[in-house]
Amino acid sequence: MQSFEAVPATPHYSGRIQPALSHFADEICGTLARLVAYLCTLALLFVLGVHLWDQVPQDPLAEPAGRSGWSVAGRTTPAFATSQIDLSYKTRTYQIFRHPDEGRKDLMRWESETDQAVAELEIYRPGSEFNGTLVQAVAEVASRMSPSGLPAVETAGVIDSKFGAVTLFGLTGADGRGCLGFVKPIDQPQLRISGFSCQGEAMPVRRAAIGCMLNRLTLLAAGNDARLAELFARAELKRGDCQAPSQPALSADWVTGTGNPALRGAF
Repeated sequence: MQSFEAVPATPHYSGRIQPALSHFADEICGTLARLVAYLCTLALLFVLGVHLWDQVPQDPLAEPAGRSGWSVAGRTTPAFATSQIDLSYKTRTYQIFRHPDEGRKDLMRWESETDQAVAELEIYRPGSEFNGTLVQAVAEVASRMSPSGLPAVETAGVIDSKFGAVTLFGLTGADGRGCLGFVKPIDQPQLRISGFSCQGEAMPVRRAAIGCMLNRLTLLAAGNDARLAELFARAELKRGDCQAPSQPALSADWVTGTGNPALRGAF
């Protein structure tokens, strides 16, 4: 019987598998490389955008007192009002700022024909965001009295108002010719009234202007805050006459005077 030699089979398609796999691997590597380049470009654009945003100057009225989280409440009804004959011809703005933690600031500001601040009155009803001190509040008012920088302040006596005694302060080195600022904290309900006045040529006139501003501050809408309504109702009973300030407001004794007390003897 004749025998036949077996010949190993060689598939005709084996020569085409290896180039296809190599082509597929090249496509995967190319796609991954393009994806990495795309992600790096996005990261670079994000970093560049953050840098440019940090360079944008911030509006001082957009976030009062230098705190983040405050925003202008455009459709909120004003809750306070004050009237002064000397400021009737000035431009007055009324802005309301709200904080996500329920804080609210009502800011009244009067400006001259040259857009210079003549007077300012702020009523701050804090929410859970409140963590400031009286020193910080004085520094905030002083910075608005002198926009060119944060100056040092010095006491300028005490005046009487329907909310009680109010300590005044001025800028160091003004020699009685600069603006006068004030900060009046109230415990019940928690409230802070602050501002400044640049009215008048002499110190007694500016002191009387601040007293008049506070005495004429009225509550328009208390909302659901019964304690706020009670505070203003009681304060109204102590309201003084703006045309003839009470004697404690203009007295020059060692408590309410604008200068340092003259003491006898040595310590």
